[in-house]
Amino acid sequence: MNNTSIETTQWSKSEKISFRFFFTYFVLFLLFMHDIGNFFTFFLSKIVPWFGKTIFNIDYEIKSAFTGSSDTTYNYILIFTICLFSVLSTIIWSLLDRNKANYKKLYYWLTVFLRFYLGLMLISYGMAKIIKTQFPYPSYNRLNQTYGDSSPMGLAWTFLGFSKGYNLFMGFAEVAAVLLFFRRTLTFGLIITVATLANVVAINFFYDVPVKIVSSNLMLMALFLLAYNFKDLFQFFFLKKPVQIKEIEKPKLKNWLNKTFIVLKIIIVFLAIPYNLYSRIGMDSTSPLKGYYEVKEFEVNDSIYSISDTTKFKITKWKDMLIESKQWLRIKKEDDKTSWYRIDLNEEKNKLKLTGYRDTTEVYNFKYKEIDTANFIVRGSLKSDSIYIKFNKTKDYRKNYLLTNRGFHWINERPFNR
Repeated sequence: MNNTSIETTQWSKSEKISFRFFFTYFVLFLLFMHDIGNFFTFFLSKIVPWFGKTIFNIDYEIKSAFTGSSDTTYNYILIFTICLFSVLSTIIWSLLDRNKANYKKLYYWLTVFLRFYLGLMLISYGMAKIIKTQFPYPSYNRLNQTYGDSSPMGLAWTFLGFSKGYNLFMGFAEVAAVLLFFRRTLTFGLIITVATLANVVAINFFYDVPVKIVSSNLMLMALFLLAYNFKDLFQFFFLKKPVQIKEIEKPKLKNWLNKTFIVLKIIIVFLAIPYNLYSRIGMDSTSPLKGYYEVKEFEVNDSIYSISDTTKFKITKWKDMLIESKQWLRIKKEDDKTSWYRIDLNEEKNKLKLTGYRDTTEVYNFKYKEIDTANFIVRGSLKSDSIYIKFNKTKDYRKNYLLTNRGFHWINERPFNR
C-alpha cells in the first residue's frame, strides 16, 4: 500500500480513541516500569505515594524497592497512575486532534517497538528455561519439605524445576517469539506467544507468583498486536471462511532510514539468542563445594559441644550445612532454625568466608579441607571464638529421593502415583 492510501484511510472514532489510550498506556508503562537511568524516579516517588494515601487510604509507607516482586503496593498504584494518565491523555488528545483521519504511521512504529520489546523479553525468559536458571532442580530444602509446608509459588517452582524436558518445551515456546521480529511471521508468532503467555499468566495468578503485573501486561501487548487480524482469525476459525492474513502496513521511509532499520533488525535478530544464551550460561551458580554436609563433630574454643552444657557456648551448634550455589549456603542449627550466609570462596587458599544474610556482623572465617569424598573439615573463627567442625559430606543427595531417582518409563503397567 502506498503512502497516499495510508494517509487517507479513515479510522472510526472508536478506533482512534482506543489507539490514543493504548499508545499512551504502553509508552508510560515502558518508561515508568523500567525507568532507565532513574529519569522519572523523583516524580514517581512523590505522586505514587500521594495517590496511595489520598485515593486508597493506605497508611503505611509506599516506596519503590527491589524485593524480587513486581506485585508490590507501589507497582499496583503505579499501574493505576499510568491508567489515569492514559485516560486524561486520551481525552485531551481527542479534543485537540479530532479531525485526524488515522494514526497508521504512529501505529506502525508502536507495533515495531512492542514487537521487539515483547520478542526480546520472551527470548530472555525462554533461554532462562532452556539453560535452566529460572527453575532449578529441587534443592535439598525442597526435597525435605512436606507439601503442606511449601508455599503455592514454592510448589510451582518444584513442579517446573523437576523436569528438564518440560523446561525445554516451555523455553522453545517462548524463544519462538523471534517470529515477532518479522511482519510476515508476526501473526503466527503471536498465536504461539499468546498461548505461551496464557500459561505463564495462569501460573502467576493461581500459584501466587509475584509477576502478575508484568506477565499480564506482556499478554496485553501480544493481544494488542494480534488485534490487527482478530476479524480474519475469527472468520477463519469460527465461520470457516477463506481469509488472507494482513501484514501491518509499513509507511514509506526514506532510503537511508529504511536501510538503517534493516541493519538494526539484523543485528538484533542475530544477537538476541546468542547474547541470552551466553549471559544465561554465565549465570551458572553451581558451587564447587556443592553438597549436603551433616555435622559429626563440633568444637568451640577447643571444647566439644555438649548438649547438656550449652551455657558456656556462645555459638549454637550446627546440625547440617547445605551448599548449592556460589553465592549462598544454608545452615541448620541445633534449635532447628535455619540461617542463610553469603559465600566468599577462595579455592586456591582453601578459604571460606561466611557473612550472615540478616546479621552482617556474623562473619565466619574458615580454612577448609576435604579429607576424602565423604569427609570435610573446617577450622576458623567467629569474632573471638575458634571453631572446628567435621562434616560427613553427601555430594549427590538427590539419589536418595523417589522424586529425583524415579526417572522416565515408557511402559507403566499401572499408575505409579505416590
